[in-house]
Amino acid sequence: MENLTRYSCGFNVRQILTDLIKSRRSVRRYTAEAIPKETIWRLLEAATWAPSAHNRQPWRFAVSTESADKDRLARAMGARLRADRRADGDDPEDIERDVARSYARLTGAPVLIVVCLSMGNMDTYPDPRRSRNEWIMAAQSTAMAAQNLLLLAHADGLAACWVCAPLFVPDLVRKTLKLPDDWEPQGLITLGKAAETRENTRAPIGTRVRFV
Repeated sequence: MENLTRYSCGFNVRQILTDLIKSRRSVRRYTAEAIPKETIWRLLEAATWAPSAHNRQPWRFAVSTESADKDRLARAMGARLRADRRADGDDPEDIERDVARSYARLTGAPVLIVVCLSMGNMDTYPDPRRSRNEWIMAAQSTAMAAQNLLLLAHADGLAACWVCAPLFVPDLVRKTLKLPDDWEPQGLITLGKAAETRENTRAPIGTRVRFV
């Protein structure tokens, strides 16, 4: 089998991929520059080549590029965030800052990609234990698809950030975007040209690994 770590042109693919993985950052501020639709399609196609349980490909993607659609989603999610935090008894000024920050992040990105899963093609079981595990397998598959998208976006010179907020309000997101009933929002990816730079660190690998 051909050694894919080095092409005849001399590029060290292993090193390129390692550098790409380590240099990716979660960027939350973007320029207003639009992202071509063909670029978005290319990223989504890369996402669909992730591993998936039983090769059922449970990922689904809802893409929003129109300001009105992003505004509607951001306002709906912000209203729920405000209500939840008020119920928690949080400081009103902190709540409004949090809501404003959330709104700015969602509406300030040229592209929003809501990442969902569907159990439509997954296996079914009569007991809750195996049913729960099957759902987790779908969620894991969907997360790996999102990582593919994030890495290729970075390779294309784009910036992106994974946002977990839809997990807290899946029904609201589905209703606001008029998604099919079986689409379960897991998160969303904000995407665009970076308007900030970010640094990041990782804990020493030895603190997270045990050979057994």
